[in-house]
Amino acid sequence: MIESLVHAQSLVKRFGDFTAVDTVDFEVAPGEVFGFLGPNGAGKSSIMRMIGAVSPITAGTLTVFGLDPKDDGAEIRGRIGVVPQENLLDMELTVSENLLIYGRYFDIPRSVIKERMTELIDFAQLGEKADAKVEDISGGMQRRLTIARSLINEPRLVLLDEPTTGLDPQARHVLWDRLYRLKQQGVTLILTTHYMDEAEQLCDRLVVMDQGKIVAEGSPRGLIREYATRDVVELRFPVGVQDTIVDTLEPLADRTEVLPDRVLLYTTDGDATMRAVNAAGLEPETVVERRSSLEDVFLRLTGRSLID
Repeated sequence: MIESLVHAQSLVKRFGDFTAVDTVDFEVAPGEVFGFLGPNGAGKSSIMRMIGAVSPITAGTLTVFGLDPKDDGAEIRGRIGVVPQENLLDMELTVSENLLIYGRYFDIPRSVIKERMTELIDFAQLGEKADAKVEDISGGMQRRLTIARSLINEPRLVLLDEPTTGLDPQARHVLWDRLYRLKQQGVTLILTTHYMDEAEQLCDRLVVMDQGKIVAEGSPRGLIREYATRDVVELRFPVGVQDTIVDTLEPLADRTEVLPDRVLLYTTDGDATMRAVNAAGLEPETVVERRSSLEDVFLRLTGRSLID
């Protein structure tokens, strides 16, 4: 049996009277991509800070590499890479200088840092920007530099807190490719996100969090199979009409979710459901037929959207 790289049992984090993380259990195996999915304020970042040995636990147990963050925090911090929500780069220094200075924090010899810098700049696709000041490169490039910087100490575990927040779709996909390459190299990744497509693309396993608790755990596809149907039909009706036709819609699907701006019909056959909607004489303003996602899982478990 493979020993867990990170193991938490009955983990709690409180700030005064506020419980940010409420008695959670999870473990992360070497080489996997493990995700914490949930809205802002769900407790994801608090867990990451405890794993990174920069925030003490309140109760429960937590081990990283088999070590206790309370007693072995310095050793844990020396063996992991951290990508925080904010890039925290030195904007007036160049891409290369940022890597060099960060490497010195780990007491890595300059000669070794320079060898790694070449590899990391290539990995981050920043070869043409190596001598450019950080303030002059794009947000996506800055994010890739932040990830490259987190790898300067050759960690086997990397923590990524909301890695693609604020990036455009193209930059997000480039970043996903870099993270997938890390996984192929055997690096263990733990990430937080409130983007369901990101979790589906990257994570081998994940937990869904809400208000400090874990409400579900599994693979993305497994969670969708367990908590959602194959298809979803989204219907929008004119203002004032939706409330009057919900009773008519409910028998047409396996399950119905009524949101302020639309009705979601969960079904095993979206085409058949739409034919039933038309046969009932209903005329939605817009129709979207799609496959179920982790957003639907979260809605089923908590009664609200991930982006609420």
